[in-house]
Amino acid sequence: MAAALKQAGWHPGRWEIRQAEAWADQLVGHGDAAGVQHAVFPAAIEAWAEFGALAFDLAGAGLRMARTPFLLDPLCGLHSPRTLADLGRALGTRMAPLGEEAYGQALLAIDEEARVYSLDHTGEYFLGHSTDQAITTLIMGHTPPRLSS
Repeated sequence: MAAALKQAGWHPGRWEIRQAEAWADQLVGHGDAAGVQHAVFPAAIEAWAEFGALAFDLAGAGLRMARTPFLLDPLCGLHSPRTLADLGRALGTRMAPLGEEAYGQALLAIDEEARVYSLDHTGEYFLGHSTDQAITTLIMGHTPPRLSS
C-alpha cells in the first residue's frame, strides 16, 4: 500500500485545497442539457484535496481479482451529473465524481458520508466507507460488493 501511494505522489499531510476548490467551481458550473447539476459537498472536497490527481498504474493479479489502473480526478465525471444524481437518489444521498478506473471504463464516485463507489456497464459497486478504504480495495484487488436494487 505505502509503495503504491508514494509512487502515485501521495505523502502524509498532502492537502491540495486550491486544486480541490478549482475542481468544485468547475463542476458546479457544469450541468447536462436537462439542467442536472453536479453536487459538491465537504466529503468530496476533502477527498479531492488529499487524493486528487493521483494516478495508480496497476495491473495484474490482486488478492481476489485483477487490479486495474485508476485516476483520482473528479473531472473524469464532468459529463456524468445525471448518472451520479440517479445513483444518489437511489441511495438517498448526493454523489460527486471522484475519478475513473481502467482509463474511463468505470466512474468512481463519493457520497456525502465519504463512501466510495464504482459504476460501470455491469453495475454499481461499493468500494469502501472512506477514500482510504476504496484505495485499499483497488490497490489490493479485493472484490467489491455489487449494489443490489
